[in-house]
Amino acid sequence: MTSRTLWTVYRVCRSVPESSRMNRATAKHLIERYFRQLTRGCGNGDCTNEICASCPDFRQLDNNTAAAKALELFKVNAKLCNPHPSKKDSDSDLVNNMTEVGNAKENFSDVNHLTENTVCTILSFCEEEGDYSALIHVLGRIFSNADALIKSFRTDEPDPSKDLDSVEPTDNDEPDKKTQTSGEAGASSAEAFPDEGVCDQPLEVLVDISALRRVYDKLLSLDRVDAALVNALIYLTPNLELDLEYLDVYGTNPEYLNIFVIVLENTNLHSPEYLEVALPQFCKAMCKLPVACPSQQLITFTVVSNDYDGENLVNDDESVVAGTQCLKLAYYASILAGDVDVEHNEEDIEDPESDELTLHELLGEERLYKKGPRVDPLQKELGVRPVDCIKPLIPHEDFVNESLNDVVEMDKDFTFFKVNAETKFSFQSCPFILNVITKNQGLYYDNRIRMYSERRLTALYSMVQGQQPNPYLKLKVRRDHIIDDALVRLEMISMENPSDLKKQLFVEFEGEQGVDEGGVSKEFFQLVLEEIFNPDIGMFSYDDDTKLFWFNSSSLENEAQYTLVGLVLGLAIYNNCILDVHFPMVVYRKLMGKKGIYLDLSDSHPALYQSLKELLEYSGDVEKDMMLTFQISHMDLFGSPILYDLKEDGEEIPVTQENRQEFVEMYSDYILNKSVERQFRAFKKGFQIVTNESPLKYLFRPEEVEMLICGSRKLDFEALEKTTEYDGGYSKDSQIIKDFWETIHSFGEEQKRLFLQFTTGTDRAPVGGLGKLKMIIAKNGSDTDRLPTSHTCFNALLLPEYCSKEKLKERLLKAITYAKGFGML
Repeated sequence: MTSRTLWTVYRVCRSVPESSRMNRATAKHLIERYFRQLTRGCGNGDCTNEICASCPDFRQLDNNTAAAKALELFKVNAKLCNPHPSKKDSDSDLVNNMTEVGNAKENFSDVNHLTENTVCTILSFCEEEGDYSALIHVLGRIFSNADALIKSFRTDEPDPSKDLDSVEPTDNDEPDKKTQTSGEAGASSAEAFPDEGVCDQPLEVLVDISALRRVYDKLLSLDRVDAALVNALIYLTPNLELDLEYLDVYGTNPEYLNIFVIVLENTNLHSPEYLEVALPQFCKAMCKLPVACPSQQLITFTVVSNDYDGENLVNDDESVVAGTQCLKLAYYASILAGDVDVEHNEEDIEDPESDELTLHELLGEERLYKKGPRVDPLQKELGVRPVDCIKPLIPHEDFVNESLNDVVEMDKDFTFFKVNAETKFSFQSCPFILNVITKNQGLYYDNRIRMYSERRLTALYSMVQGQQPNPYLKLKVRRDHIIDDALVRLEMISMENPSDLKKQLFVEFEGEQGVDEGGVSKEFFQLVLEEIFNPDIGMFSYDDDTKLFWFNSSSLENEAQYTLVGLVLGLAIYNNCILDVHFPMVVYRKLMGKKGIYLDLSDSHPALYQSLKELLEYSGDVEKDMMLTFQISHMDLFGSPILYDLKEDGEEIPVTQENRQEFVEMYSDYILNKSVERQFRAFKKGFQIVTNESPLKYLFRPEEVEMLICGSRKLDFEALEKTTEYDGGYSKDSQIIKDFWETIHSFGEEQKRLFLQFTTGTDRAPVGGLGKLKMIIAKNGSDTDRLPTSHTCFNALLLPEYCSKEKLKERLLKAITYAKGFGML
């Protein structure tokens, strides 16, 4: 080589990233082999490798061009010819190569991709020889090459009797084709179907999962295989990342997703060898996948291409399951790549451990009713939870697959989630892919089964002790003493037998007739909250600008009152009731285990947030111009100022350019956490008494918990009209029904909420919107002066057949405006 050529080779060797763990000397050795192949050839006059100088069709290159070309071939792991026996080359690298790898038959250098048969053949050969070097060499070569992996373990593997070169591209392509990256080579897929856009017509991942798993079972028990796969993965992933980020390989070749399916089926990915370098790099490459395209597109295409029912479950579809598991890594990668807070965590209020066996454990149900929230293994491994995410790299909503949500059988999926997690895949183990409606169904099954179980155990317990069974959580309250009655009863239950809170709620108002089928409970919740959130009581402060409530740090009420509020929220979720509660999002974040931070002030205390933001952004002399110290003041219940030192002797410590960030963090921590610690701890205790064994924290993010409790803020009466059913002689074509909907649609926002309150017991839409309400309008006689009535338990409106639209509107408005108590039945 000339000195200039040697310098070129030296520079390209230096460009090999150290993170690839490939020894620089090895890289230099390979590049020099490619260089000699391009300049001298292999010595075989019949060579068909068109990137070899011995090939008759090869176009000669000068040394500098050959050196640059050698680097390109090294990057794509192009085919290297073995030296021909007639070739007398004194170069030591060729001699060493002959000694090391032998002939083509012994090192299987003609294997360009893997099948189950190919692997078995190589394994048999290695077992006979007592040497697995050939297998290790093939695995390293194939698993480090994107094109080779795409072709491997395919369900559409061509007939082996045919010449593979005539069916699919091989290493013997033209030089300009061979030096393409995997993304460029993938363009041939699009050219093969010129009338179909590849991205518009997503392709199924054509990986034979069963065969792949059998191969892994054979390979992973052998020595050195893991090391070869780790090194191959480390070499492969930088190329994947570059291809995905800059070459849009998925846009031209959707089969690129096969690589990720093959790699992720390796059951040893959790082992230390992979976790140290290989798997993090691979996750980083996966993060470059366009989420809306590969895994999501695979799942959607597979779902819409198949018919699923109670017998043929989507949980058994390996392609959908593999795509979901791929997406899980991308989901956590998105969280890690976004803004994350793993430090400010609320401590859970734990119940004291008991050595006594529970009835559930005695009956063998400990797996179904085990205490404590479920923890995802990947979450535990990475040390990050979805609730730690302030802002993900990719919005959470982009991971939800609506096609999947339409076909998943949540009753079966719930069983897999709670009982058969080791043998059956449950989509609730990947809750990010489910919408809040589907997850709410899973929570509903969990709550109902627990209610039935508590009812059954109560009956069993009563039979043993000879007592009258009490299968419900019964609350008998007086309207004018509702807080006192509810507080005393619930506090007694939570102290004596907390499991009774897991029974179905049954409310009775003293002196009133009525059977609670859900409507009475709704009214109970409404009346309790109206009294508790009354500003005159002083438990919560109300912000006229945000229309939100916050804990009053100087409240004179005892902790039991706040525990009652927490119990009410937990019981509402448990009994599937919507509450008219107006808390900032930080309350739900704190309930889910996070402390409030500066950013949370934006909706809970917007004026304070703006002031602190201006302080952080101020470019002048903070100490001189602002004259702030680490002593702050706020108003108590009676409007008197209270001073508080954020640090010891805070009045003497000025806020400066250097410590203003600390001041903001400590100020926020005081307002959102320390100042209301007593009140919030009691509130959270009440909430956890009901939900501590629920999968709530595992399935839902804070904003979804708010929707569970408060319902949807959007009122779509068009959707309600489409799903409403009719009874007693009415139909959607009845004139009064047409007049009714015209009247409802003409109402203002407040009147619509009054109508919902009158008919359903709450002015909020359920999770999923009004289309999920299932309202019934029944005929209640002919024309009359009587007002419409309702059964809030069943979302039923009893509507007389009024003689005119005007009378209908007048009667309806009067009913919804003056209805209170048992005006609603």
